Amino acid sequence: MKTLYTKYLIGAVLAGCAAIFCASTMTAQEAADSAVVAEPVAEAVAEAVEAAAPAAEEAAAADPSADWGRGINTVWMLLAAMLVFFMQPGFAMVEAGFTRVKNTTNILMKNFVDFTLGSLLFWFIGFGLMFGDGGFVGMPHFFDCSFFDPSGLPREGFLIFQTVFCATAATIVSGAMAERTKFSMYLIYTVFISVVIYPVSGHWTWGGGWLCNGADDSFMMSTFGATFHDFAGSTIVHSVGGWIAFVGAAIMGPRIGKYHKDGSSKAIPGHNLAIAALGVFILWFGWFGFNPGSQLAASSAADQEAISHVFLTTNLAACAGGFTSIIVSWIKYGKPSLSLTLNGVLAGLVGITAGCDVVSAAGAAIIGIVCGAVMVFAVEFIDRKLHIDDPVGASSVHGVCGSLGTILTGCLSTSEGLFYGHGWGFLGAEVLGVVVIGCWAAGMGFVIFKSIDLAFGIRVPARIEEEGLDIYEHGESCYSN
Repeated sequence: MKTLYTKYLIGAVLAGCAAIFCASTMTAQEAADSAVVAEPVAEAVAEAVEAAAPAAEEAAAADPSADWGRGINTVWMLLAAMLVFFMQPGFAMVEAGFTRVKNTTNILMKNFVDFTLGSLLFWFIGFGLMFGDGGFVGMPHFFDCSFFDPSGLPREGFLIFQTVFCATAATIVSGAMAERTKFSMYLIYTVFISVVIYPVSGHWTWGGGWLCNGADDSFMMSTFGATFHDFAGSTIVHSVGGWIAFVGAAIMGPRIGKYHKDGSSKAIPGHNLAIAALGVFILWFGWFGFNPGSQLAASSAADQEAISHVFLTTNLAACAGGFTSIIVSWIKYGKPSLSLTLNGVLAGLVGITAGCDVVSAAGAAIIGIVCGAVMVFAVEFIDRKLHIDDPVGASSVHGVCGSLGTILTGCLSTSEGLFYGHGWGFLGAEVLGVVVIGCWAAGMGFVIFKSIDLAFGIRVPARIEEEGLDIYEHGESCYSN
């Protein structure tokens, strides 16, 4: 049809040119006679063009190149969502490998619950609370995302992209409270994380709330001259999960046999570091969707440059964090520790997530080095000084390093950072965001865990803990003899 329209248009143009040429050589009488003859031809051409126009419009609408930019951005966003989803088995493998064989089924079940129940709840109400209009929290839009306009991207695609981030925040908690939590109680606090804690702090930031309000008369701009920046979630996702995990592990108390009578810590090795290592590699791979995917666009040259930069900074921070933890553990304990190296890689990844778009390659390496080193000391401090039993180190990796990486962004951002001569304003905004979101997550975690514990009891009986949660809680073991 498009070809038909083109032929008619060319014919009309040629006919017009011929008429002009002939008119220039005709007498007045001949011109008048020609006009009488040409009038029906002109009408026929006009009717043909008018008839062909709808077909031409339909052909243009069906042309994929007319909307190629939106298509590329959509595919990139959904591909990134797939990579972030693939982090779920990564978390499952890390947590299972760092804990004992008798609780493996329980660990795997909790990771399935995080995503299945969390996705339903976020679709039901969490998305509206996070992105709806409102002050402290958004207006709920039950089972509906049509209220939100994601700047040219499909709404449902944006919903699934945000869903996988919510699931990540929820799954961080399970590792810190592993080997002693009732499965039924785990379901309850997963609900609160998915529909209250994460959506509210997410509304303050990614949902257009007060921490990221860039209006001239807003609190952040009036106070700091800058807004809070967390590109992919060092604080919004990881520290939220880390601080909830910290509070939950503290309220639960240590596993039986974790501490001697004199208060010294006893190591409880995980049953399979090979599985844990595989989990870290999966998480590392998934992080290339977590951070670069947060660009949410890939069609323009600027988008492609931004994505490539984020890929580079993400990988450099992971490598720097892992290698630093090797050196620090080697010096501190006399041998390079695999378990600390695995967490060192994760510490670098968590730390760079806030500023991966605004720091240089060297800045990313610095963040990885600092987070990798601090993580080693944080794990020991939380375990031996605070006597909080966190089997996988989630509090240190996600809570401490998520907050630290965000603060370091305030120093190392090439466009606003303190170390680049831009003053203290942006660093102040980063520190305020870290403190406020950390207090929100930890405070709500305390209220929720304490209430559940007082009402129902959050911990399994001692006999079940000693013999393993797999059989008593799920009626099956992960490994058969």
